[in-house]
Amino acid sequence: MKSFYLFVLFGISVLSAQVQPSNAKEVIKALASKNQLEEQSIVKNITLKNIGPSIMSGRVVDLAVNDENPTEFYVAYATGGLWYTNNNGTTFEPVMDNSQTQNIGDIAVHWKSGTIYVGTGENNASRSTYAGIGILKSTDNGKSWKNVGLTDSHHIGRIVINPNNPNEVVVGVTGHLYSTNKERGIYKTTDGGKTWKNTLFIGEDTGIIDVAHAPENYNIMYAAAWQKDRKAWDFKGNGNLSGIYKSTDGGDTWVRISTPESGFPTGSGVGRIGLAVFDENIVYAVHDNQFRRPRTRGANRKSKGLTKEDFKTMSSKDFLKLSDQELNTFLKTNNFQEKYRAKNVKHMVSNGAIKPMDLAAYLENANSQLFDSPVIGAEVYRSDNGGKTWSKQNEDYIDGLFYSYGYYFAQINVDPSNKNKIYLGGVPIIKSDDGGKTYTSIHGENVHDDHHALWVNPKKPGHLINGNDGGLNISYDDGQSWTKNNYPTVGQFYAINVDNEEPYNVYGGLQDNGVWKGPHNAEENSKWHQTGDYPWKSILGGDGMQVQIDSRNSNIVYTGFQFGNYFRIDLANKTRKYIQPKHELGETPYRFNWQTPILLSPHNQDILYLGGNKLHRSLNQGDTWETISPDLTQGGKKGNVAFGTLTTISESPLKFGLLYTGSDDGLVQISKNGGDSWRIISNTFPKDLWVTRVAASKHKKERVYVTLNGYRWDDFSSYIYVSEDYGESWKSIANNIPASPVNVLLEAPENENLLFVGTDNGLYVSFDRGASWEVFQNGMPNVAVHDLVIQPKAKHLLVGTHGRSIYKADISALQKMTPENLNDKLRVFDLENIKHSKRWGNARSSWSKPRTPGLDIVFYSSKSTPFTATIKSEDGIEVSKTTLDGDKGFNILSFDVAFSKTGKNNYQTKHKTPLVASKDGKTYLPKGTYTVEISGNGKTETKTFKIE
Repeated sequence: MKSFYLFVLFGISVLSAQVQPSNAKEVIKALASKNQLEEQSIVKNITLKNIGPSIMSGRVVDLAVNDENPTEFYVAYATGGLWYTNNNGTTFEPVMDNSQTQNIGDIAVHWKSGTIYVGTGENNASRSTYAGIGILKSTDNGKSWKNVGLTDSHHIGRIVINPNNPNEVVVGVTGHLYSTNKERGIYKTTDGGKTWKNTLFIGEDTGIIDVAHAPENYNIMYAAAWQKDRKAWDFKGNGNLSGIYKSTDGGDTWVRISTPESGFPTGSGVGRIGLAVFDENIVYAVHDNQFRRPRTRGANRKSKGLTKEDFKTMSSKDFLKLSDQELNTFLKTNNFQEKYRAKNVKHMVSNGAIKPMDLAAYLENANSQLFDSPVIGAEVYRSDNGGKTWSKQNEDYIDGLFYSYGYYFAQINVDPSNKNKIYLGGVPIIKSDDGGKTYTSIHGENVHDDHHALWVNPKKPGHLINGNDGGLNISYDDGQSWTKNNYPTVGQFYAINVDNEEPYNVYGGLQDNGVWKGPHNAEENSKWHQTGDYPWKSILGGDGMQVQIDSRNSNIVYTGFQFGNYFRIDLANKTRKYIQPKHELGETPYRFNWQTPILLSPHNQDILYLGGNKLHRSLNQGDTWETISPDLTQGGKKGNVAFGTLTTISESPLKFGLLYTGSDDGLVQISKNGGDSWRIISNTFPKDLWVTRVAASKHKKERVYVTLNGYRWDDFSSYIYVSEDYGESWKSIANNIPASPVNVLLEAPENENLLFVGTDNGLYVSFDRGASWEVFQNGMPNVAVHDLVIQPKAKHLLVGTHGRSIYKADISALQKMTPENLNDKLRVFDLENIKHSKRWGNARSSWSKPRTPGLDIVFYSSKSTPFTATIKSEDGIEVSKTTLDGDKGFNILSFDVAFSKTGKNNYQTKHKTPLVASKDGKTYLPKGTYTVEISGNGKTETKTFKIE
């Protein structure tokens, strides 16, 4: 085992270079290239169908409500685009699907002119916060969009439009998330975005997170500056440059008003700030105060029980004096393994095997540090003199609002009709009726946690529209009760999977919305309101992560939530067992990624792999674990985010024990002997990139694919590699994919040449193992694709997006294409049989719609040219005929399974049998066998199908 560690340490010295951020010109060029590829794509006619789910929704970042008609409003989702309703949220329609991104930080609408500004790039600095491409503008209610600049901003904090002039706009630019940049601060335009002027620049690591103006005076404006530094291993969300600025000339000039003399906090602990302006004098600010709380002296340890801090300075002598009951309470409360109970632990201390401080170390890791930060937290300040002086409003700590991640919130609203009534968004949503001194929760039973947007009706107090991590809620009684309005399919999936049931089920883990399961053919509609049975079912809470399903029994599911908290769930018996591997007392704690990888062995479904910083294997479904590797990362880094962790695991389906791992710090390692020995195979890759996927080939045991992602360095390049010799040598196959970070690669089970790739901005397919790529997005907007899976029997590709839920595509025709037959003049694919129904075209009542059949005829052409399609009966009668302009690539002719007028006459004449038309006016084909003949491009092909 020592030799393994030596090899890993040697590898660390090699991986030292740092990735460079992409520039805006490269990103914009890539988007233009993608548009061109999409127009030319040979799969542009193959549709992807959204199969939901919608009920759990996704993260809302902003709202724009028409004050004159509050039933009309827009909802902006972090990665799900912009949605519009004019029926008070009963239904919504997407209005940004034809734009180049679905990532939003803020929106602003000038209702009188119909002008919409969208600041792309989310303003929350979370793990799944995606960058944008500047400011998008629409003057036709979202039918079309134009990029009007600030393309290197990445993330937009706030947009404010002059109510009297839609061309005058002030934008608070947060800037890059993972790197420094100059395009941040306040930008202003007076010509609708044709030109921009940077009127406030503070520093390359300090942007503007919020902007607000006096309701009756656009010239009086406040801006919140936020200094932050996010890395994959650490996040510092505060700094000396954070503070509040004021403008009295509509954003042309600015003065810092949060000074030591003003009463507002200053210094290194100033974090994110949110603003709310009541009038020209009264302004509120909510502040994520990152200064430490003063230590309380003389605390009685026994009254609160043991804490891990007690063991850091405790001597062995004092430790052995502790009562077994007190020590056991601490051990059980903190989830120590069963073998670590008072008697055993005292024995280990008395023998010198461990020291008391090891109990604290057992609990110390980057994960726990996120929730172990004794900072002041949320505070509310108010100024009654236009920001000259500030006074703290809250009398006590506002605990339980921000927890340890105030950088995710800092939203405050003031009721336009009551200067003393304010609302704060955090994990719950709370309100104050006395100017922020005391608070009550208005977090309803059907309201999700983590609140980011609130609209308060200026004309009807108590009417609230709220956006959170679980979608949209509306209240008319000031938060006493809420309705849920989750119509859009905007789920943010991290991972998906499928089982082998008929119909098969789809499983997925979502950002802050748990793990869900549902049939792939479930109709996404509102009938469940009547039946009370939503087809998708929640099977676990938290931030839902990876899912593995036992192929022998789909009721046995392995899944979990963030930081490696995994369970074995028995869905039939409604039981679950916690199965996270535990380190030994005295060892350094394992590090688990936010998205910890798990894998059921394709060779034995009792064998489960789980990756921390080491690879763990269970031979008995997670009941017990063995560690089968040394640290397979570069060793971690000091910070408050778990890092130096495994992110992906693969075992060759062709050879048991041929294992690959990838880490968040750029290492790919191989073991050919089930974990007995390991070797780094990533030394020739760009350094320090996040390994998003390592995939052992289904077709050749020597072949392996790797995708890398530079997003956490603000590097948006595409990195995809293949090796034909177990990683001894590598070849890049990113080729013509426009620059976008890559999240997943999937190999088709029936065709080794067919590959699929999901990026932060869409889906691609290759028919020649990566030599060239096609955009594959008919029916799906430009949204991040996090995971892909194929249901082999149904021949369906399932696409897990981080913003628009799950899509499904039939890839049966795609799997039959090889690089050689891409030059075929014409290729018609097999047709499915149809079951006949007497109800075709006949509605059950005069109030319902008739049921209509359809047959998709898929064919491929090597060039764009006209085609003729003829359908004949078994005895050669032409029942229907049509012509169409075929595209180069795959084409789909949707046949309505009905006679043409001529075909009906021909059939009746020959068979001397009258054919009765259905109520919709069409005459549908009777039972029998039919031939489809496609002619064009110098070739004719026929296929048959049956109506049974």
